[in-house]
Amino acid sequence: MKLQHLFIQASLSLLILFSGCQFSQEQKTEEINSPSKHYLESWNEGISKSTIQEFVKKTTTVGSPDFVPEKDRIAVFDNDGCLWSEKPFYFQLAYAIDFVKKEAPNHPEWENSPALKSAMEGDINGILAKGEHGIIEVVMASHTGMTAEEFSQNVKDWLATAKHPETGMAYNQMIYQPMVELLSYLRANGYKTFIVSGGGIDFLRVWAEEAYGIPPYQVVGSSIKAKYEEVDGKKAIVKTPELNFIDDKEGKPVGIHQHIGMRPIIAAGNSDGDYQMLEYTTQGSGPRLGILIHHTDSEREFAYDSLSHIGNLKKGLIDGPGLGWVIVDMAKDWSQVYPK
Repeated sequence: MKLQHLFIQASLSLLILFSGCQFSQEQKTEEINSPSKHYLESWNEGISKSTIQEFVKKTTTVGSPDFVPEKDRIAVFDNDGCLWSEKPFYFQLAYAIDFVKKEAPNHPEWENSPALKSAMEGDINGILAKGEHGIIEVVMASHTGMTAEEFSQNVKDWLATAKHPETGMAYNQMIYQPMVELLSYLRANGYKTFIVSGGGIDFLRVWAEEAYGIPPYQVVGSSIKAKYEEVDGKKAIVKTPELNFIDDKEGKPVGIHQHIGMRPIIAAGNSDGDYQMLEYTTQGSGPRLGILIHHTDSEREFAYDSLSHIGNLKKGLIDGPGLGWVIVDMAKDWSQVYPK
């Protein structure tokens, strides 16, 4: 009898424990989804905001037919044009041009490259005229031959002083406040947030955590090859002049598979370079959400889509609504663009 009594006591204790855990989870979800809690404050009321809120609520509420376990709540975001501005040209390219200008006296051989010569002269159109190859050549020159630590410090130093040519703002101040709020909202609801960008993975990892709360190990991006060798008597990671992976277009689902290993539940981008990432995400089974940021605000930011060389968006605008993707109108849906 004594043994039976102890067994009953233990069973009741476990029941209370698990009931308490379930109650805590339900209470947490209820608190997060409560109207009294202030999330997405820079989002105007409308279809975009309500669709996002409803999706998050149904995927995080215990008992909902669309409930997603916390371990499966993965959200991926492009960076350029989705989390921060990208006009008049990609900010990493601005860094690379400034680096090439500064280092040009030490590299007379750069005079033989039309793209690098354009960079030395600050001629962005000359670089863009060489297409993707020209951009890659200039960006690669800003990496090659230095250690990972040296590159990281160079980026930090540049961000501390460089200013955007049109706004006069520091580049890392030109992050989108509504998207920062969305990232925080998702994390508060148990989502893990990742950057999946065509930009350089090492460039992003320097500042993404401070800007977005996304740690380096949750950043996926394009990369060049590196090797482990001795530098000044110590072993170090040294960058080499050879492409490793381009995390753009069809490369984004591959990058997600190789780095994250799970199909996301939510994907957000702003250009046709993100199309395959949203496609891969929303074609999965169960609840899925695709988000496209449409740059419609010429007064507070930049207005562009299908005719732009940077952040070109055409196919996504045509196909997106039929695929159930949320098309965020920056001018209408955001009450604020940059942090104040």
